[in-house]
This record gives sequence, structure tokens and C-alpha cells, in this order.
Amino acid sequence: MSRQLPLWVEALNGRPRWNAIYEGYGSAVDWPTARYFRELHAAYPEAKFILTHRTPQTWAESFSATIYTLLNAPDAPPAMHDWLECAGALIKQSGFPRGLDIESLQRAFVDHNDAVKAAIPAAQLLIYQVSEGWGPLCEFLEVPVPQEPLPHANDTDTFRVRVVDGALVALDAWRAEQTEAAAS
Repeated sequence: MSRQLPLWVEALNGRPRWNAIYEGYGSAVDWPTARYFRELHAAYPEAKFILTHRTPQTWAESFSATIYTLLNAPDAPPAMHDWLECAGALIKQSGFPRGLDIESLQRAFVDHNDAVKAAIPAAQLLIYQVSEGWGPLCEFLEVPVPQEPLPHANDTDTFRVRVVDGALVALDAWRAEQTEAAAS
């Protein structure tokens, strides 16, 4: 996070350095990347894009119970404050400002998906539901279908476990810094 956060803040402020952001990566998923689909298409005109789709209601309920809740957490560890501020600004720029109700989130979700479909040429865009399995995904990416089942780790419970674990690591690091500073 310490290397990526300043790069995403630069992108947020209109000065993206895509090569630095994606150095060492062959792909990216979700936010903050999803905020920049237009800019990334312009920077990488041959890139393929995958728009994962689900019902607006299930998406809005999940988003509200996970990311929205995290962004509004008043007691987040200090080490996460800058990240949360950046994430909130990126998500707001994506059309999902804080304070939307479920119905407004659903409309914003539909608007976002429609914008992606309008901006990315159909030949470079896979509209994909995870329930479809490996087949359409691998065909679109022109790679063989793995023998293993498609992993599913993007649910509310998994998100909460990852966030809690990440918060505990950040809190431990902050405590160690505080203890070291007090000892000096």
C-alpha cells in the first residue's frame, strides 16, 4: 500500500502514471482500476476489459454492507486513514458518493455499467457473470480452461475477514511505531 497509494493519489489528482501503477502486473480488478476504464482504454487501446455483472440490487446491498461501511468507519486505524480518504474520493469520482441509499446505488451501478459498455469496443469487452464459470472468461482471454474450479472470494463475509485482518496488521504496525517513538 505504501508504494501504490501515492500513485493512486496522483491519478486521482489528474496525473496518472499508469506504467508505474501497473508495474509488475499483467491485469487488475475492481477499484481503483474500475474508476479509470476510459483513461486506461486510451492508454492501452488493445487491452481487454471484463465487466462483471450481477443484479443491481445484490450489488448495491453488498457494496453498502462492505465498502460503504468501511469508508464511513469512524474508528479505522490511523494507518488506514489516507487509504480510506483516497478510496472514498475514487469511488465518488466513479459515481458512488457517500450517502446514497440502496435505490440510488442501484441506479449508479446501472449507469456505471452502461458507461463502460459505451466506452469500450464490444470486441474488447466481456460482460461476464461469475456464475458462468471459466468458459467465457478463458475464451475471451484466449487461454486454456484450468482444471480447478473457479474461485469465489468476493462475498461479504470474505471481504469482512480480509478487511479486519488488514486493519489488524495496520493497527499492529501503528502500535509498534507508537511504542518505538515513546521509547526514543
